[in-house]
Amino acid sequence: MTSSIEALTIALVLIVLLGAGVWIGLALILTGWFTIWAFTSSPPGMIFATTAWEASSNWTLTALPLFIWMGEILYRTRLAQDMFTGLAPFLQRLPGRLAHVNVVACGIFAAVSGSSAATTATIGRISLPELKKRGYDDRLAIGSLAGAGTLGLLIPPSVVMIVYGVAAQVSITRLFIAGILPGLLLMALFSGYIVIWALMNPERMPQVIERISLTEKIVRARLLIPVVALIVAVIGSIYAGIATATEAAALGVLGALIIAAASGGLTRASFVEALVGAAKTSCMIGLILLGAAYLTKAMSFSGLPADLARLIAGLGLSEAMLVLVLTLFYILLGMFLDGISIVVLTTSVVLPAVVAAGLDPVWFGIYLVIVVEMAQITPPLGFNLFVIQGLTGRGIFTIARMTFPFFLMLCLLVVLITMFPGIVKALLP
Repeated sequence: MTSSIEALTIALVLIVLLGAGVWIGLALILTGWFTIWAFTSSPPGMIFATTAWEASSNWTLTALPLFIWMGEILYRTRLAQDMFTGLAPFLQRLPGRLAHVNVVACGIFAAVSGSSAATTATIGRISLPELKKRGYDDRLAIGSLAGAGTLGLLIPPSVVMIVYGVAAQVSITRLFIAGILPGLLLMALFSGYIVIWALMNPERMPQVIERISLTEKIVRARLLIPVVALIVAVIGSIYAGIATATEAAALGVLGALIIAAASGGLTRASFVEALVGAAKTSCMIGLILLGAAYLTKAMSFSGLPADLARLIAGLGLSEAMLVLVLTLFYILLGMFLDGISIVVLTTSVVLPAVVAAGLDPVWFGIYLVIVVEMAQITPPLGFNLFVIQGLTGRGIFTIARMTFPFFLMLCLLVVLITMFPGIVKALLP
């Protein structure tokens, strides 16, 4: 009973602070301070000092700003336009034709970006005007972009995977490797839905097919070489065991700078903009991680996570039922919080119960990334929805309706990895 009162009080304090517009990181710190002051006899200030040092001195965290910087550099290049031009000739014979460009281009850009918002915005700027000009249905074009934009979180390198790895003390390299097959499977599910939709609605597909010679296809395919080379360098070096996640991130930044310089997108102004953008994003995430670490420490002093773990373990839920309950819980959180906040707020509380139920922390990390992807396209605060609103001027709930079929594909992926956990673990050493 006491634990329930503590949990409700802590949740209420956090909700009040967030509702008052306090920055998420500061709200977490203040809630942690209150938790220690109200429910323990320990000194809040001293615990904050030691926690701040522990949270900020983790070497693994160096990969985070580097991957963000890599994405910021590529965001300012012609990469998205080159990908659209290079992919289009090879996809227009499939049912759904160029609508698949959203899925494939987002998947490719996700592999060198790590950010869902950056993936959605970068690909959307090019693909949406092109698809509209060619007469593609808005619901298919916008929905596929919003859904495929979430691939930025699942296909490594992923900022959310790094955050989870740090919070859960799980190998980021193993998380990156584990995310490859689920990411490819999600791309297949998205494209599969596009194929079915196109076959069921042939009258709403443009009838004109661009005639392109084999020579022209080869010329356009050359535009994909830089990004493919960067993917091989970053992901391949991790998978082959040549580089750690941090070293691969540094290699990615170097490759992104080379691509930007070769495409003419690297100027003094764009370099500074990318650096400042990466610094701002990294500082925001760093503050959230610090606040989450402090709140986690505060709750561990109060004994709340252990009590919650015992409660869930005592319910005797099967693995499938536990996953179902957690999925509904995370979908609800996704309506009001961004993905990184969801990860840092819940990992320390939920993970002990998940491990007690026999679920692998690496598998749970991939599962958590997938449900966070759902949060990216769940109104009213789905971040990808806001990005597309800025690109199209459509209402949030209108975009959400267009995206709903792709939300269901994410739900299907959760079912598949729960029934067949080998999808996540197959490539792990």
